[in-house]
Amino acid sequence: MSRLDPGDVLARRYLLLDPLARGGMSVIWRAFDQSLHRLVAVKVLTASLQAGLGERVRVRSEARAAARFLHPDVIDIYDYGETVTEDGEVAAYVVMPLLDGSTLGERIAEGPLPWTEAAAIALRLARALRDGHARGLVHRDVTADNVLLTASGPKLLDFGIAAASGDPDDDRGTPPYVAPERLAGAPTHPAVDVYALGVLLFAMLTGRTPYPETTWEQIEAAHRTAPPPRVTGVPHGIASLCRNCLAHDPARRPTAAEIADSLATTLRSAALGRRIRHGLAVAGTSVMVLSSVLWLNRPIDDLPASPSPPAGTMATPRTSGEAPGTTATLRTSDITAGPFASPAATALPSATADPARTTGPAITEGPSTHTVQRSAGQARTARQAVDGFHGTLAAAGACGATDHDVTLDLQQVLQGVLDTPGPIEPGMAALKRKLADREREGRLTPACRTRLQARLDEIATALSPQ
Repeated sequence: MSRLDPGDVLARRYLLLDPLARGGMSVIWRAFDQSLHRLVAVKVLTASLQAGLGERVRVRSEARAAARFLHPDVIDIYDYGETVTEDGEVAAYVVMPLLDGSTLGERIAEGPLPWTEAAAIALRLARALRDGHARGLVHRDVTADNVLLTASGPKLLDFGIAAASGDPDDDRGTPPYVAPERLAGAPTHPAVDVYALGVLLFAMLTGRTPYPETTWEQIEAAHRTAPPPRVTGVPHGIASLCRNCLAHDPARRPTAAEIADSLATTLRSAALGRRIRHGLAVAGTSVMVLSSVLWLNRPIDDLPASPSPPAGTMATPRTSGEAPGTTATLRTSDITAGPFASPAATALPSATADPARTTGPAITEGPSTHTVQRSAGQARTARQAVDGFHGTLAAAGACGATDHDVTLDLQQVLQGVLDTPGPIEPGMAALKRKLADREREGRLTPACRTRLQARLDEIATALSPQ
């Protein structure tokens, strides 16, 4: 199609301002909606719809179906239209909200992602594809440039130009992500999205796509027959899942639902492993603290005699009932509760002195966690506050209707906040924004959000410097 320029207007409504990104089959523009006076993103398809009226009707019908597909990790569709270019061709465009963020492609260009981050992003995308496939929609262009990383997580673009499962192939897609069977003209089916998700996961883990071809002609000439490459340096389950997604035979690829289940299980196991390691470290610390307490509580007759003060000085008598100040070292990773609880987290208070003997709080920054010196009473308060958050999520009351995915996501985000060094307030603010997002999506009731925010305030108070 002919080039579009800043200042062009689509449908006498959308004023194109500047291009934001270019992909294999489209260009995204920042635009101004002159009817509703708001900034939007307009994605213009580079492929022409000049093939005929039947093609245009089919694309329009699929856009309408995609617009009815609402998912928290999929960009909403505001509008769909067709524009006649300067050379008389007809091209489709999709109008979406303009969100702050950067593309996953930009993030990958900086280098490979940690496997847990890559798996968490792939999990969100797999769930979006799973729900789209359940409605008979196949995305066909799952690429790094079609994933926007926002403050509330990854968002998948372009379901507005999805195809119905079983439709004939029409060469839409980005070559490095194109499944091999599409070269033979196989009908559209969900396995093509699974292959593309495998390419995306491989790219997140390694910083590059599994194969070097970048054009349709190159992938047609490649005639790949060797097994897909294997990612190294990541858990076996992640490497195997990625390789299975890249299988040449679409029948051997897992479904999007199976990918989501596998990634969720792997991430839960990793979280549990971290909790156990933290617990073992805390248990060792608690033993040392207990030994110190036992030594300090030895009978006075067992202690070595204090040296006499030098001549000319006066020994200051100890006030009756006064004891040396003691503190409890509290790491946020030791006070988590619910499914991510540290097995040894309850050992800490039992190894500390009475809170009345505390000399006062002090703050220290460790290399990987918030380390806050608190009295034993304050340690228990912090742990109880985290217990309260998990308990509110699990209770049958205001949060009883919250689905498992939302519950798990909130628990993981809270754990990430507790594990992050530095002040806890920014993380708590981000988590409160996530609660507001889930309420707007209808996945969290207002009463549940209010109670969870109260629990977060209790956690912040318990962990803030006194």
